[in-house]
Amino acid sequence: MPITNLTFAGIGGQGSILAGTILGNAAVTFGGKYATQTQAYSSELRGGYAATWIIFSDAPIVYPRVIAPDILVAQAQDSIQRFARTLRKKGTLFMDSDIVTELPDMDAAKYGVPATSIARNRFSAPVVANIIMLGALTKIAPVAERNCVEQAIAAAVPKGKTALNMEAFAAGFEEVRAL
Repeated sequence: MPITNLTFAGIGGQGSILAGTILGNAAVTFGGKYATQTQAYSSELRGGYAATWIIFSDAPIVYPRVIAPDILVAQAQDSIQRFARTLRKKGTLFMDSDIVTELPDMDAAKYGVPATSIARNRFSAPVVANIIMLGALTKIAPVAERNCVEQAIAAAVPKGKTALNMEAFAAGFEEVRAL
């Protein structure tokens, strides 16, 4: 795997940072890769921005900061406004198509999944929208193998919630569409 830089962003409470942690854990613990993960969030308890940056590689990573991500996962319109300009030319954008409705003109492959409505309507659990987004990402741009991501999800979610999260992950995998 060449070095892959990823930004996973949303607003506080959507689980963007948790999703990034799961993805990094999938690559390192279960996939035998190298990864670094950094994160930032605003001071609001909910509603402010939350983002995580992950670098994946087959070799040790020397510099842990993502400057121009190859992949942007946007769970909120604010994520597009904050981070779309940083996406590398010819990069890949994943978005929650329920929430991200306006895109700037950008030279990127674009994929959408209605993660919020799937989480609410199919699972009655809005908190799994981030896991749905992980499923979409894993299908199109597998920075970690599917089975590794599934193992990392199982290790990260509360006891009794594994089946729900696995179903949400599979839904994202199945429902992602090119835009």
